[in-house]
Amino acid sequence: MSMHVFGAILTHHGAAANNRAETEGNITTLQKLLWFGRVHSSVSAEAIRFALRRRLAEAEPRGTNRTWDEDARVNAWKDDAFLAWSGKGKDADTFIDDDLLGFMSAEAAKDETGPEASDARTGSGKKPRAKGTAKVRRAVLEIARAISLTPFGGDVTFNAASPGAAPSRKDKNPTPYGTEVHATRYQYGFAMTPERLRVPGRAATAVEALCALGEVAGNHGRFLYDFSPESAVLRVTHDPAPRLLYVFEEDRKTGCIIAPNLIARVESDDLPAAELVIAGAYSQTDEAKRLKELGATIEPGVRKAARIVCDRIAAGGKRP
Repeated sequence: MSMHVFGAILTHHGAAANNRAETEGNITTLQKLLWFGRVHSSVSAEAIRFALRRRLAEAEPRGTNRTWDEDARVNAWKDDAFLAWSGKGKDADTFIDDDLLGFMSAEAAKDETGPEASDARTGSGKKPRAKGTAKVRRAVLEIARAISLTPFGGDVTFNAASPGAAPSRKDKNPTPYGTEVHATRYQYGFAMTPERLRVPGRAATAVEALCALGEVAGNHGRFLYDFSPESAVLRVTHDPAPRLLYVFEEDRKTGCIIAPNLIARVESDDLPAAELVIAGAYSQTDEAKRLKELGATIEPGVRKAARIVCDRIAAGGKRP
């Protein structure tokens, strides 16, 4: 059976803003969605992947295939033809971001039509439409959209850019604008199957990178928001279903972090406690103490918990 690695991550509490969605008038909006019937702010999986790629670039001497050129404001590629994936290259020649995050390179057909072909029924000639080509690798590391732990309250700040703040603006007066702000935590999940990687050891690199994630989302003026885990529930298993995505909640009375669905799934034996590593602030709660009694591993430090998971990955899913 294949080994799978799953995780549920809860970020630190912070003020999220300037996460570019649609601009309404002069208001910079947050991305939002309906979650259990209420409006929550959200951060896309693409934004998390973008930030993760920066960490992956530091993890291997060769870096990543794709890097963001801050000066030119474009992606720079080391192998835009993905030659290492042609079957002729060695597994070690592939780049870590292509291996974990996948890629797609599509090219349109050079000609609108192909060579003439005969219709067997009528004998008439026709020119079938030429087809384009695509090089595709599905991501092994799948990342879920991050959703705010609490509903969005509609907070908007009023700001005014100073005269001449941008070269393109010749205004002599301050330029007013507004920004939606949400003070909250975000939760998201990830999943991967290490044996699908060209270099399986990169699964451990991905876990450590996710546990050291910094700023995520925004545009040229990124808001400083710590996207590293304040709490995490990590799982190494042979079960193909995660069973732990979006388990965190905030107790409306106390403001404490709870995960009642996690407890219920463990007590029902749908989620074996022995497969869980619970880290961070949540590991100090009464719920975590109950999970420890049921067999879960409790570790206050997120980075140390990541190393425990990496050891389990190396041991094939078993406790070393």
